[in-house]
Amino acid sequence: MSLLTVSVEGVSKHFGKQKVLDKINLKVYSGEIFGLLGPSGAGKTTLVKIIAGIDTASCGKTQVLNVAMPNLENLKKVGYMAQSDALYSELTAYENLDFFATIYGLKGTKKKEKIFEVMKLVNLVKDITKPVNQFSGGMKRRLSLAVSLLHNPDVLILDEPTVGIDPVLRQAIWEELRRISESGTTIIVTTHVMDEAERCDRLALLRDGTVIATGTTSELKKETNSETIEEVFLVLGGSKQ
Repeated sequence: MSLLTVSVEGVSKHFGKQKVLDKINLKVYSGEIFGLLGPSGAGKTTLVKIIAGIDTASCGKTQVLNVAMPNLENLKKVGYMAQSDALYSELTAYENLDFFATIYGLKGTKKKEKIFEVMKLVNLVKDITKPVNQFSGGMKRRLSLAVSLLHNPDVLILDEPTVGIDPVLRQAIWEELRRISESGTTIIVTTHVMDEAERCDRLALLRDGTVIATGTTSELKKETNSETIEEVFLVLGGSKQ
């Protein structure tokens, strides 16, 4: 049995009178790719921010690597790629990576090697000296993914990482995510793209701030007598407007 890496127990989140998450319970294990699938407004981004320790729950408990979150020291073991790119547009791609690598404690030759390794992964080596304000939206997403991988995190949290990325590179990125997970890194990825959901080891289906189902794709399909994850979602969540 794999080690429990992320535990979410009874987590709710309110913004004023608006309830964004309602009593979320999840367990994510070492080395798995765990998908959070749901439409816009389902609560996916709020949930991963709480898991990453950059937001706090209104109630409930969240643990990552057996440490209660948020925890500043534990953030060093977590890679987080936000839905909106947190990059310095006036700096070059290399300068962005160099800045974040320094924050993560990388130095010297190791830092330089890692920068080129992640840039090769996202196919941006030829653009490494270009200012980020000259990047397309898809290039910024790829650079943000590179930043999140710099410090070889134990837990990698990706919020819709492939939005705006062409299909060929998207395929390559998912192949790399699989390789990373097989090396022991736990990956949590949010998506509303059904074929990406199929690539995950297990899924939690979110709707209106609640988890409506959790399981492997085959389990969810069997449970609902469905052929695709899209059908699963329609069967389980179709009654709610």
